[in-house]
Amino acid sequence: MKSTTPKIEQNRGKSVTKVEHNQLATKIKNDFPLLISSAKPLFYLDSTATTQKPKVVIDAETKYYTTTNANVHRGLYTLAENATIEYENARARVASFINAKSEEVIFTSGTTASINMLARMLENTVQVGDEIVVTIMEHHSNFLPWQQLALRRNAVLKIIPITTEYTLDIDAARKIISAKTKIVACTYVSNVLGTINPIVELVGMAKKVGAISVIDAAQAAAHLKIDVEKLGCDFLAFSGHKMLAPTGIGVLYGKRARLDSLEPVNFGGEMVKEATLQHISWNDLPWKFEAGTPNIAGAIGFGKAIEYLQSLPLDKLHLHLRQLTSYALEQMQAVPGVEIIGPIKGARAPVISFTMGTAHPHDIAEICNKFGVCIRAGYHCAMPLHTSLAISATARVSFYIYNTKEDVDMLITALRKVNEVFA
Repeated sequence: MKSTTPKIEQNRGKSVTKVEHNQLATKIKNDFPLLISSAKPLFYLDSTATTQKPKVVIDAETKYYTTTNANVHRGLYTLAENATIEYENARARVASFINAKSEEVIFTSGTTASINMLARMLENTVQVGDEIVVTIMEHHSNFLPWQQLALRRNAVLKIIPITTEYTLDIDAARKIISAKTKIVACTYVSNVLGTINPIVELVGMAKKVGAISVIDAAQAAAHLKIDVEKLGCDFLAFSGHKMLAPTGIGVLYGKRARLDSLEPVNFGGEMVKEATLQHISWNDLPWKFEAGTPNIAGAIGFGKAIEYLQSLPLDKLHLHLRQLTSYALEQMQAVPGVEIIGPIKGARAPVISFTMGTAHPHDIAEICNKFGVCIRAGYHCAMPLHTSLAISATARVSFYIYNTKEDVDMLITALRKVNEVFA
């Protein structure tokens, strides 16, 4: 198959400029059919919600359905064997991406399903009076499952707050995580604030008191190098659709010893070795936790998305995103009334939430839409965070590898129109 990787000339001794990075992103945009086929110019700034899909990923799913469509692990005919090989090759690629073993990677429908399943599997480890620790910046997917587990088990849910700089309050975390703590669940990157949390430090705190650590990497996997060995976490979850893969496919990573000790909560085909009227023996990892027919095409597309990403000059693209985020922060703060809700300085992810005086975020988003600028508005599935900040909602822009300076410039044009409307 002919590679669709953009042909980027190698830098010859000169430092790469912001202009060159912008040109790189412009070339990459050509790999995304939706971004270049729109009837009117499209400025997609909602990649935190879901990323666009490159043609190679779309083609991979189509190829599966047109040349390899069969169920996995069951058939002895060639078509089924080929489907199984492609499915398991995708698992191996995902495992390699996070430096895990293949048997430690469980395919799910996404981060939400991963954490909900894990909370059910960990239920028996939590007793009356035990404590579960989360942060105030969690997405509902990493807040509600633990809240509900605490309610079911009469445990105590404790919350790590943030500082006035929108970073995690580490001093408070040290006091909150105690001998009573059984689970520490934390987002790697806030989908609202853009804050990058000190995961290694938090995992260390959990380990010190014998607690299980759970990391929501839904926003991190697209922007940070994930190495579960270095992080040291017990479990980690992320979704494919936030990093160019199809929707409906995600991962629950777990240390092998942890997964071996847990009982499945979803039951059906494929996840048993033997089933009688009186007895069940579970299948080997990871299939023990994958009941029923999986999202085969989605998994294959996920593997292709990672292959595509790894074919790109990611160091340059990550630098481009940092530069683009800095440029956007600078330009947005120059627009009267804009208040950034998140860190202004230091390391942060390319997601920016903000408010604008009396303009409701929904109105901001609607005016942006008239300029072809796609942004998010609301509480972004993080209502406890917004409540703690005494903000009913925020508008949010987020960038990925196909975004350019021109996207930011059109955003600023739209925001200035917001000011005209609400003057």
